[in-house]
Amino acid sequence: MTDYKQLIQAALDCMHNSYAPYSQYNVSAAVLCASGKIYTGVNVENASYPAGICAERTAISHAVACGEKSITAIAIVGGKNFTPSDYCTPCGICRQVMREFCDPTQLTVIIARSTDDYKLMTLEQLLPESFGPQMLGK
Repeated sequence: MTDYKQLIQAALDCMHNSYAPYSQYNVSAAVLCASGKIYTGVNVENASYPAGICAERTAISHAVACGEKSITAIAIVGGKNFTPSDYCTPCGICRQVMREFCDPTQLTVIIARSTDDYKLMTLEQLLPESFGPQMLGK
């Protein structure tokens, strides 16, 4: 996929489902799997802050729950009050979870404000010298 607009739009469409009553910072992600299917997820905050989960991990968990094990791209949108206003980069934990299901040199990470305003990078750029499954003999 070289036209990432569909993936970005999937993330934008799901953003209204974000549950962020504490920060009001809504994040949505859409993952493109090797199968060609797209799975979405949103951030879900919790009064016990560590119990919350990021949009990227929700989208990846959604994909895995549907039988996927390989991701090729992820689009992330984020901003206050359901308005994508920032280039929302994934946190360290999300970067490591992405690493589990991809080749970091090949995974395209799209941080977007709209379908026309986005940046592309690889996971390797975001998580250099990463630890992955092959290091455990898988």
